[in-house]
Amino acid sequence: MNPQTHLAIDGYVDAIPAPGTSWGIARFDLIHSPADADRIAPDTPDTVYACTTGDPRIADVLLREIQPGDLVRVTGTLVQPDDPEAPARFTVDGLEVLEAAPAPVVYGLVLERFGNYVVVFDADRDQVPVFTASGRWVGEAATADAIGDLIDAYEEGGLR
Repeated sequence: MNPQTHLAIDGYVDAIPAPGTSWGIARFDLIHSPADADRIAPDTPDTVYACTTGDPRIADVLLREIQPGDLVRVTGTLVQPDDPEAPARFTVDGLEVLEAAPAPVVYGLVLERFGNYVVVFDADRDQVPVFTASGRWVGEAATADAIGDLIDAYEEGGLR
């Protein structure tokens, strides 16, 4: 029989939480770093906990609001599997967000408005995707200099 312990763990959400096998269940991995990094060996690894909750309220928060990198405190029951290589399983019955992750920043990608059109400049590509402001695909200009020609052709009905 596996030992079970009820405790609270602070850690970072590793990836976007996923729905479980039925309604009201959510799964996620939690990365817990050692509490006192100054007193342990520098190569001591973080601990990964495979977390699950069956509480529909917590599952709803996990699936709608929690993002990778959020620092959370979970309370619940920890079970260590028989296989020492497998992550510990943590059944969550309480969740508290301690610190939200910063909003992701996309580098090298710029959206720019041209009247009723939106173009996407990507530093890694010469081609420039063009959409209407309502999201309809217009086409892809071969270069930034060709955007005007692409929009003119679209307005004249040539690309529909």
